[in-house]
This record gives sequence, structure tokens and C-alpha cells, in this order.
Amino acid sequence: MAKISSEYRKLYSDRTKPYKDIINSLVQYENRIIKEIDSRVTDRALKYLDLAEDMIYLASNCIALNSVSESMLIARNSAALEEGRKALYKAVIYLEKIVSPLIDAPFSEYEELLEEIYSVSALRRYSIVKKLGLAIRLLEKGFGDNSKWKWSFVELEGRYAAVTKNIINLKTAVVNTDPRSADYEPIMRHLRLIKRLLQQSADRYRKKFESSTKNPEDLRMGIQFLDSLKRLHIVLGERRSVEIIKRMSETWRMRLDGSMETSNEETLSAVEYGT
Repeated sequence: MAKISSEYRKLYSDRTKPYKDIINSLVQYENRIIKEIDSRVTDRALKYLDLAEDMIYLASNCIALNSVSESMLIARNSAALEEGRKALYKAVIYLEKIVSPLIDAPFSEYEELLEEIYSVSALRRYSIVKKLGLAIRLLEKGFGDNSKWKWSFVELEGRYAAVTKNIINLKTAVVNTDPRSADYEPIMRHLRLIKRLLQQSADRYRKKFESSTKNPEDLRMGIQFLDSLKRLHIVLGERRSVEIIKRMSETWRMRLDGSMETSNEETLSAVEYGT
């Protein structure tokens, strides 16, 4: 990198200061709200929802910081990207505190949790998870294809897919698929997003298994996301999609069984030959 003049460095500092100020203020605000939540009995879920949105906004400013760095310094701002990654994990964790991190479970298992955010509109729920997904994609792009965090994004995106599913009220969602419903548009968009994310997470866990880890647990996670998608299609009465996902899941289970058999054979062989 060529030497940077003091004038250009000042210009860079001036350009990045607004983003840094916002980030610092959000960190301070988060710390204050966490203390309030710890001392509260009511409205905890709504506070966590607000914090999730704040963390998405914080990450967006980190992404902007990196963009300025790439534009002016021709270099990534790794510190900003890392802070943004941590912020998005926090956003997911705050949502998990509200609606649970369950991947494949009947709605009845987490339905009661949604009562604490019953006043939150379908549009706001969809808006929050949509913004979170955009921030995750932009942050992953900022890190680049060869990032050390490449495969860790599979976990983050999987957890994001789970909360995107769990934050929607599936009982009212089925009713609101009627075009005459006032919530028809956000509900339909939200359901389409859930389907895409569950399939995407399944595919990425399988790719992680095949291209990187060879760890059966990764393929097992992929199957969980497929089963969750199948469960959603069942709830929505989408029989053709249920059959498609069912066949896919069965194929993946055969692949998992084969992987487990191979792993067991290799272990026995290693023991037999004392390696």
C-alpha cells in the first residue's frame, strides 16, 4: 500500500467518524438496556426485540466502515467486520431468547413464547428478519470467499433461519394466507423467506459436510432443516412440496448412514492395526 498523506488520513477519519460514533453509542445503549432487562419482570421480550434491531443497525455501520476502507484505503477493515459479525450473532441470540432456537419442532413447543410479542405486527416481524438476512449477506461478502469465517457463516445462517421461522405465528399465518387479510402481504413474504432459508441452510450444511468437515453431524443438521421445511409444508397443506422434501430427506439419510458406516469401519481398522 502506498504511503498515505496526513491530509488523506484526516479525510478518511472524517468519513468514518459518523459510523464510529453510531457504533459506540449503540454499544453503550446495549449495555444500559441489558441492565434494565435483568431488573425487569415484564416486557423483556420486547426489549430483546429492540436490541436485535439495534445490533443489526450496529452491524450495518460496521459494514459501511469496511466499505469506506475498501474504497479509500484499498484494504478491508477487519476489525470493523469482526465487530459486525459479533453484533449479528448477538442479534440472533436476542431473537432466540424470545422465540427459541428450535429447528424442527411442532409449533406447540414454542407457541407460548410468542405471547410476549403478540403486539408486534406481522410487518415488523418480517422487516426485522429481512434486515438481518441482508446484513448477514453483506457481512459475508465483506469478509470475502477465502475468509477463515467461511464455514462459521453456515451456523449463523442456520440459526437465523430458525428464528425467522419461529418468530412467525403459524396459527394466524395460515389464516392470513387469505388475500383478504390485512396481513396477507407480509405473511406471504415471510413464509416464502422461511422456505428459502430452511432449504438454503440444509444445502449449506450438506456442502460443509461434503467439501470441508466430513463430519456426519453437519449432514445431520442439514437433515434437520429439511425436516423443518417438510413440517412447514405440512402445516400449509402443500402436499406436493411435502413429498419432494420427504424424498430428499430420505436420500440424505441414506448418505448419512453410509457415512457413519464408513467412519465405523475406519475406526475398527485403526484399532485393529494399532494406528
